[in-house]
Order: sequence, then structure tokens, then C-alpha cells
Amino acid sequence: MRDTISQYRIEQKPYYRAVAKEVAVYEAAYAERMPMMLKGPTGCGKTRFIEYMAWKLQKPLITVACNEDMTSSDLVGRFLLDANGTRWQDGPLTIAARHGAICYLDEIVEARQDTTVAIHPLTDNRRVLPLEKTNELVQAHPDFQLVISYNPGYQSVMKDLKQSTKQRFGALNFNYPQHDIEVEIVSHETGISAEIAHKLVAIAEMARHLKGHGLDEGISTRMLIYAGTLIAKQVDPLTACDVALVTPITDDPDMCDALHAAVTSHFG
Repeated sequence: MRDTISQYRIEQKPYYRAVAKEVAVYEAAYAERMPMMLKGPTGCGKTRFIEYMAWKLQKPLITVACNEDMTSSDLVGRFLLDANGTRWQDGPLTIAARHGAICYLDEIVEARQDTTVAIHPLTDNRRVLPLEKTNELVQAHPDFQLVISYNPGYQSVMKDLKQSTKQRFGALNFNYPQHDIEVEIVSHETGISAEIAHKLVAIAEMARHLKGHGLDEGISTRMLIYAGTLIAKQVDPLTACDVALVTPITDDPDMCDALHAAVTSHFG
């Protein structure tokens, strides 16, 4: 099992630019093994943050990308057939709880609500995971911590976390960084100059003001890094922005025209 859990260790230091006190707060929360919720828009750095913290704390990190088809068996495990009959296969949540990893459930609202109930016994003073199919009660390893991410911008009556789930977690709010910090991040991650990164960030800031006024979501820091990476590969900026910033975010012709105008005003 050492080999199984060792594959989840992050050997290389991930780049993360702190924007407030989130690193110190998370360290304090981990010291108490407090379940944590990372709240913020898509592509603002939540996943990179938890990767950085796992590296900093020298703990393995098991990440689960939640989706609407995910069942509780996908989290806790299931019986499998092989040449010798049936055998139990731990799921990612069980592996993390049993062997002391940080388990990160990315975009938890995408999972079915009946699935998320499976995490409840791990998020209070019991710190246990019942495996009903094997009649086993897994006591969480002392190093185990549960972390979820959550995008409040996508919440709806049908797709939101229950209060009974939310109140089991401490929460850190994430948002897109301030202008100068975002320029620094984009420049570092792509190798482009600060001048070009400044123009990309300015385009994103304009687009973010359109959220709820034609756009469901603003241009994320991740998207800026995609655009900067193309520019660093000698793709002309207008094409890079079209491919990485405009076309992925909207299909509305008028909104595309507005975004293209913003791009042209900076790179035209």
C-alpha cells in the first residue's frame, strides 16, 4: 500500500502566489484536521492552492473530479470480479481515509446529493467511513483531511450544497487576483512579458464585468494562461485570444463581437 499512496505525493513544488492569509489559515485548519471548503469561480486557483498546500505539508493528495453520474461506490469502493472470484476495491475516499491523505472533491456540487451524504461521518468528531457492503467501519487516519471545492456562481435550486453539508466545513473564499498579482501569475506561468500579461488581464477584467449581462462566467486566470502560452509559442495575440478567451466562453454572436472588440483595442 505504500506504493499505492506514494503515487499521490506531489514531488515538485507547484507555483502558487498567495493573495491574502489563505496559506496560514489552511495550515491552522489542517493542524486540527478541520474539513475545508474552497469557494470561488472556475479557474481562479483553488486546485493549484490545494496542490501547493499538499506539497508544503508533505501529504499525499487524492483528487476526485465530481460529476452528476458519480455514485457513492465511485467514492468509497466496490466489489470487482477477477480470476479468483470477487474482491473489494477501495475507492479514492476510502484510500485517503485509511492511509492519511488529503482527499479533494473538486466541484462537489456536480455530484448527486445522495452521494455527498457519504462524506458526512468523516466531517464531524466521529471521523469514520462506514462501508456497508463489507460491514466495515473505517476509522480515519490521523493525517486524513477532507477538502471540497464549490463554485457559488453555479448554484441553483437543483444544484447546490445542502446546509447540512456546508456547515460541516470551514471555508476559504477565492476570487480572481488583483490586477498586478494576476499579471505576475500569468507572466510567470507562460513566460510572456509583463506588458502582454497586463493586456490579457485587462481584457479579462472587462469580460468579468459582463457576468450576468450576457456571460455566465468571466474569463478565468486559467484561460489567460492558455492565451499567454499560445502567444509564447509565437501565435499572434489576436488569434491566441480568439482561441483561448473568446470562442470557449460564449456562442452568442453579439457577445463574441464585444469580446473581439476588447481584444482588438489592446492588441489590434
